[in-house]
Amino acid sequence: MELYLNGESMDHSAIYHRTSEQMSYSFLDDELVINLKTGHDVKQVYLIYGDPYQAGIAGGAEDWIGMREEVVYKKELKNHTWWTTTIRPEYKRCKYYFELHAADEILYYFEDGCLTKEQMEVPGKMLQYFIVPWMNPADVNRTPDWVNETVWYQIFPDRFRRGKDSREDENIVPWRKGSVRNEERFGGNLKGIIEKLDYLKDLGINGIYLTPICMAESNHKYDTSDYETIDPSFGNERDMKSLVDEAHARGIRIMMDGVFNHSGANFLPWIDVVEKGPDSRYFDWFMVNEWPVDLTKSTRDGQFYSFAFFANMPKLNTNNPEVIDYIEKVCTQWIRRYDIDGIRFDVGNEVSHRLLKRLRRVLKEQKSDFYLLGEIWHDASQWLYGDEYDAVMNYPLTSGINDFFVDRSLTKKDFAYRVNSCYTMYQQQTNNVLFNLLDSHDTDRLMTRTKDPDIFIQELAALFTMPGSVCMFYGTEIGMEGGHDPDCRRCMPWDEVDKGIHDDLTGMVRALIRLRREEATFRSLYFHFPCEISTMRCIEYIKLDKEGRRIKVLLNASDDPVKVPEADDILFSRRFKEGELEANGTLIYRLR
Repeated sequence: MELYLNGESMDHSAIYHRTSEQMSYSFLDDELVINLKTGHDVKQVYLIYGDPYQAGIAGGAEDWIGMREEVVYKKELKNHTWWTTTIRPEYKRCKYYFELHAADEILYYFEDGCLTKEQMEVPGKMLQYFIVPWMNPADVNRTPDWVNETVWYQIFPDRFRRGKDSREDENIVPWRKGSVRNEERFGGNLKGIIEKLDYLKDLGINGIYLTPICMAESNHKYDTSDYETIDPSFGNERDMKSLVDEAHARGIRIMMDGVFNHSGANFLPWIDVVEKGPDSRYFDWFMVNEWPVDLTKSTRDGQFYSFAFFANMPKLNTNNPEVIDYIEKVCTQWIRRYDIDGIRFDVGNEVSHRLLKRLRRVLKEQKSDFYLLGEIWHDASQWLYGDEYDAVMNYPLTSGINDFFVDRSLTKKDFAYRVNSCYTMYQQQTNNVLFNLLDSHDTDRLMTRTKDPDIFIQELAALFTMPGSVCMFYGTEIGMEGGHDPDCRRCMPWDEVDKGIHDDLTGMVRALIRLRREEATFRSLYFHFPCEISTMRCIEYIKLDKEGRRIKVLLNASDDPVKVPEADDILFSRRFKEGELEANGTLIYRLR
């Protein structure tokens, strides 16, 4: 017997859907993903859908009845439930509404709100259905498939390796272990990276993300002076082309860092502006509010816009057509000269949408599976609708994993809420190629943060079993330490690597990389969080792929051991024996 609403007890304010963004979109040419957000009070959802014209031509007498299917997949967020389903409209268009069940109530949710059954059936009522008018193939958000299968290795070139035959330079500091300073140059270069490509291939790496390598004054190279020239401290065009060719021969792709939000103080157009002011033909390439400018001061006074408040990094006006043309030329040259596979856009949320839309079109014409990655640390939805970036650096996932392990008041439910939140922000094709990481040149290092090899492995196990792609900062495979910038940019201790000092830890990391590469379930978009273990500090989730294969991930962050008697097809374990997962233990096994 159905009971209908007699009051306002169902939380209407928590119910939300619209036919755009990540709520309703084409996943493949013939698949329509529909998502609905409700309060936790809604226990069951049905989708009623069909073709808009199945009752006749619009404007005629309407007697529309759609197919009714239960929405069975859901993700629990802290204050909401996210319901999701995928349908295949026969004629690439769809009309639909939702049926919501909560306790003893049933409501029907349309574009203009919730109705009871009696309200729906009022004669002559004009119901505002949700409408997807046409699933145009040209509008589908398409992301490069290869990224999901990629394990990235981020390299800060000056500190990774110096090539054996590199010429001497009196400004280079001897290679050393331990803390470093920003102004120190250690001489790492492109030849040094080439010499270690076999090391990376053996580790299982198949993607390299290089921090900036174009000419700049600093060792970090985020203050570009010439976007068209490889910095001589790293090598030359031949070295870069050789690196890409040698990497490609080993099945490793290369992504460059594009610093287009700002230039350096020695970028020739900026020098011209500083000298000539409004008379410079480049004056509108930047955002100068007062002239002359005082480069000895911070830009907090607003004399011109810059990256943060650094006067040596003037902000480019990426709305200016000339600047857009110039950056397009630079990026196109990088592809044509070096055959790179992607660009990571530094400060990717401050460059203009106008620039990004142009680059998306032009660079995909150069290389259809080119990867466009934005450095954005927050919800980046407005950049991810298929006409700008393919993905962003998934720092929300970084903090979600990190916070659980550093804040012992959090439970497995809190972990699930944070992870589910990360994967309900965007469309599935974006989730599939997100750039997932736990540390980088902009954060403290994972081992410094965890201070424990067991927790270190637990966090990596979580990272390696999440949808998207995976990135490790150079040295993570040996548990390299370092605080925030510049301490996280220490020199790679190759003498320790060669002596095998870190082989035990590296072996665990290598095993996770191998599983990530070989097991489709590790890379799959599909996961859920059961609650079969009562220990609230033991994370548990199940990954499954389209073929129905399933794995279970257990990360015991409690102080007590957890019994896992059914684990018999083990893929990865640490601190697990005789059916018991110890404190800070990790277990991944196949479910039959």
